[in-house]
Amino acid sequence: MGKEASGVWGQLSDGESEGKLLWEPPKLIFRGAYRGIYQGHALKNVRAEGDDLVLSDGTRFTLEAGQAEKWVHAILNPPSRLDKLGVKPGMTVVVDGVEDEAFIAELETRVALDEAEEGIDLLFLGAEDLADFDRLEDWAGALAAKGAVWVVARKGKGAPLKDAEILEAVRGLGFTDTKVCAFSSTHTALRFVKRKGG
Repeated sequence: MGKEASGVWGQLSDGESEGKLLWEPPKLIFRGAYRGIYQGHALKNVRAEGDDLVLSDGTRFTLEAGQAEKWVHAILNPPSRLDKLGVKPGMTVVVDGVEDEAFIAELETRVALDEAEEGIDLLFLGAEDLADFDRLEDWAGALAAKGAVWVVARKGKGAPLKDAEILEAVRGLGFTDTKVCAFSSTHTALRFVKRKGG
């Protein structure tokens, strides 16, 4: 969902240098002899001037011809949580154990949540302890051929499950991890698909 460009000329408040520009929503990151991380107010009035991406404070990055407008569009239209999670209209989506009313409401703006028993495109499984993965075993046969599972778990030091434990448990059920996504301020989501031939 982000963007990346090498060979970018950056004119920062503390100097100029060539480097790499990265858009990792919500942060714009420049890595060169001079470095900068921009977000929030700094990106509010971002604009394109020719081949330059210009920030609110006058910082500018010279991109390849025709790229500045695309970067402005990407920065001003960051992907939503549903975009990052790959939720598309018409998908069969099931939520099991994710107690997040805001997320459920968001989901319902894009898909109809139902009690599907087969052909599931996306399963959101809330996990607080290893026993929760017994439910994943039950769901595995209901996934569509290209279906995916997002395991939603608490993050941080106090989290009851560590990422390594989740990976080990779900891989042990014949799944491969493909992606990680920030789910909320308190939770993270790990994406899994059935292992080929598994």
